[in-house]
Amino acid sequence: MLAIHKLNVTIGVAPIIRDATLDLSEGEMCGLIGRNGAGKTTLLRALMGALPATGRVELGHVDLLRLPDYRRVAHGIGYMPEDRRLVPEFTVEENVCLPTWSVPVEGWEKRLAWIFSIMPEVAGFRTRRALELSGGQQKMVALARALMGGTRLLLLDEPFEGLAPALARRLGEVLADLKTQGVSVLIAESNEAHVADLLARAFRIERGAVMPA
Repeated sequence: MLAIHKLNVTIGVAPIIRDATLDLSEGEMCGLIGRNGAGKTTLLRALMGALPATGRVELGHVDLLRLPDYRRVAHGIGYMPEDRRLVPEFTVEENVCLPTWSVPVEGWEKRLAWIFSIMPEVAGFRTRRALELSGGQQKMVALARALMGGTRLLLLDEPFEGLAPALARRLGEVLADLKTQGVSVLIAESNEAHVADLLARAFRIERGAVMPA
């Protein structure tokens, strides 16, 4: 469903991602495992169009690299950045609905209700502003926002980093539930222990090169 072939990303004069090649099947959850600085965030940001890249990235029959960044979300991609990137003054519900403000999401009201049904803790503080939440709560909201647009593919950057054990377990439960939804998921993590039970396969990234784990 997602096929990445010889992806290269250069920042300044420094090559960061080097001929990265990997693939995900429909409904498959895979890991991208590597230490800090290995290139995980750069690879995900390139897939979303936040960084220029060369190579080929096919989502179904669409080459994402030929699309401007704002059109990639319209193909059903959701992105959860490592640093959450919520709008502090917006309410939780407004943050979750942000993808629907830039691209049409068919049946977004029904999808919002579904997201709140699988993440009732997020529904419980839907009227609070993002700046009033703890870091762990903000992570949950960032995942909910990714789910709003990510009807086909989710890109999750270090979702477990900094979470208290109880929240980490809860996040794992939510991700496990997604296995029945037919969504492909690529999880970037530095510590494979957080996600080992969730993954069908894992890729390892080191100095920008990707190989099977």
